[in-house]
Order: sequence, then structure tokens, then C-alpha cells
Amino acid sequence: QLQLVESGGGLVQPGGSLRLSCAASGGTLNYYVIGWFRQAPGKEREGVSCITRSGGRTNYVDSVKGRFTISRDNAKNTVYLQMNSLKPEDTAIYYCAALRPSALMCTSRSGAYDYWGQGTQVTVST
Repeated sequence: QLQLVESGGGLVQPGGSLRLSCAASGGTLNYYVIGWFRQAPGKEREGVSCITRSGGRTNYVDSVKGRFTISRDNAKNTVYLQMNSLKPEDTAIYYCAALRPSALMCTSRSGAYDYWGQGTQVTVST
């Protein structure tokens, strides 16, 4: 019953920034570990970041460490992905996803996530 909707994607120049939002409905977001994934044409879906229910633990794929920051505002039922110093290699459709409410720890395995948004396109290009 949980529904997720991503927003905030668009076209930016290399070195630019975007903030993606993942808004939840049909459930209380603080019960869910949330992950961000991305998929570029011809490539496998890749786990980008993850945040635990209270926000106390975060994980990042090596390629985005130091550039991306995941955060959550449970009062607003929203998770964010701040993306700085963007590179053309970051171009992809970005998805947010939620684990089962009983899950406590982050994972980058996409098959573990039960709820997915529709995706938002991020394009980094001149």
C-alpha cells in the first residue's frame, strides 16, 4: 500500500547540482529503510544510497561518495538525495524504493525492496 513518487530530476551541466525528492503516501515513512537506485541505458540497475529508518546510518556507492547526500524528513514523509558535482556518468533514471517495514538495515540489492517509485530522469550534459 505504500506509494513513492520521485521528483526533482532534469538537465544540468557537469559540476552542477540537483536535489531529488521521494514523497511517500499510504504509509508512515519512518517505518521504512529507503534506498536510491539508478539505471542508465544498457546498464544494470545500481544501488546509489540508502538510509535507515531514523536516519542514523547511511550508505553510498563508491562512485558518489563525497558528492551525494541522502537525508530524510519523516515529518514530511519525504527522503531526499542531494547531488553535487554532477558528472555525465551520473546520467540515469533515478528511483527511490522502500524495504519491508520490518527491515532494519540498508542493502544495495534491488530485489530486497518491495516498493518503488516511477523514476525521475537526470541528465548531465553540456
